[in-house]
Amino acid sequence: MGVNSAIKNQHPNNQVFDVSIDVPPQGGSKCFDDDGRLKRTGTIWTASAHIITAVIGSGVLSLAWATAQLGWIAGPAVMLMFALVTYYTSTLLAACYRSGDPNTGKRNYTYMDAVSANLGGFKVKLCGLVQYVNLFGVAIGYTIASSISMMAINRSNCFHKKGENNPCHVNSNPYMIAFGIVEIIFSQIPDFDQLWWLSIVAAVMSFTYSTIGLGLGIAKVAETGKIMGSLTGISIGTVTPTQKLWRSFQALGDIAFAYSYSLILIEIQDTIRSPPSESKTMKKASLVSIAVTTLFYMLCGCMGYASFGDMAPGNLLTGFGFYNPYWMVDIANAAIVIHLIGAYQVYCQPLFAFVEKTAIEKFPNSQLITREIEIPTLGLSPYKLNLFRLVWRTVFVIITTVISMLLPFFNDIVGLLGALGFWPLTVYFPVEMYIEQKKIPKWSTKWVCLQILSMACLIITIAAATGSVAGVVLDLKSYKPFGSD
Repeated sequence: MGVNSAIKNQHPNNQVFDVSIDVPPQGGSKCFDDDGRLKRTGTIWTASAHIITAVIGSGVLSLAWATAQLGWIAGPAVMLMFALVTYYTSTLLAACYRSGDPNTGKRNYTYMDAVSANLGGFKVKLCGLVQYVNLFGVAIGYTIASSISMMAINRSNCFHKKGENNPCHVNSNPYMIAFGIVEIIFSQIPDFDQLWWLSIVAAVMSFTYSTIGLGLGIAKVAETGKIMGSLTGISIGTVTPTQKLWRSFQALGDIAFAYSYSLILIEIQDTIRSPPSESKTMKKASLVSIAVTTLFYMLCGCMGYASFGDMAPGNLLTGFGFYNPYWMVDIANAAIVIHLIGAYQVYCQPLFAFVEKTAIEKFPNSQLITREIEIPTLGLSPYKLNLFRLVWRTVFVIITTVISMLLPFFNDIVGLLGALGFWPLTVYFPVEMYIEQKKIPKWSTKWVCLQILSMACLIITIAAATGSVAGVVLDLKSYKPFGSD
């Protein structure tokens, strides 16, 4: 393991003896990377699985509603625009994984490390605040989405037995608690590297429910023989002009959320093996993932809109646009829940790692933080249980679950999360780091183009956040905490 480093000592009787120790080589070896850490094993496919798990999330289910607000022209155009912007800025961000040389430069293990290496100062704290608040918000959003899907299974079976006119009231709280218990167990997976199998399962599930949603949409259009919708979206009369404006803004936030994965891009990239350089692999993984997800988004969003027109539900599989075949809707919703279990972990791992790293730096001698208890496992290497990890991650899941029980507004929460995270993490920091890294002169053509892109995305973010806040305020007027749906 590593290279043999020999320390030669002179014995009193003039004999020379060697004390050999294994030191991880700086240039890398069979077992270690160039930074002395164990060899990374990630590939374009594991990175793509992580991205697809993060990207094709519950956001895909709100795209029919988002398309309905914007219409046949603006809806697909906005989706395509977000895809292109996200891919372009992800390539800028991927180039920031190493400082200096793209093959041998110092590694930046997290998004904050990359910002620290390239921008420094106050921007590092700002980046950390936005990133980790957003990750916390995503955990809440996914808890809400999973409970809605579990309730949808309950209600679809109720409708099947008692008829579609039966109200079939269901309380979301037991489902959120059940999801939280499962996440407490999975949150004990130590780090991103050991999460690959859960990401692959989650990615398969995302394709499953997206395909079912698409298939049901095609079947409904074939059944009615009519493509619903209009060029400009939901018509004035169905909603007021003010509602139309707010809903259009909120739709921008929903689409932004559906493409949001930049906040964990560097952490995913840190799992990739080299050569070739990690940035090359990450760029290919981003291209594959965004191309696949955009195809699914276009199909699901457009077919959902074609099926329901102005009445497209906020969540395609749980808003009961589709009732039958009820067993297929149940399978799709079960796939959503399984996917969200994995997606929750993919998004929360960077936050878990940040808190645990900070705790070790502050209290390096604390037994609670550093001690690991080995638990034997059948046929596998012993599981190392860390008490601090057990306590803090459990508390985190409990907090996100309780907040989810207080604010179960799927569409508005999704839109708000998308809006808050899109500009700073997907556009602003990657653009600023790229300018700094490549030493692009101020007021040069490239610098001006990058700033125009950043400002345009800021305006979209402000509009989307405004629409989502308006939606949350409206929901709060008629909401009773811990009530039934």
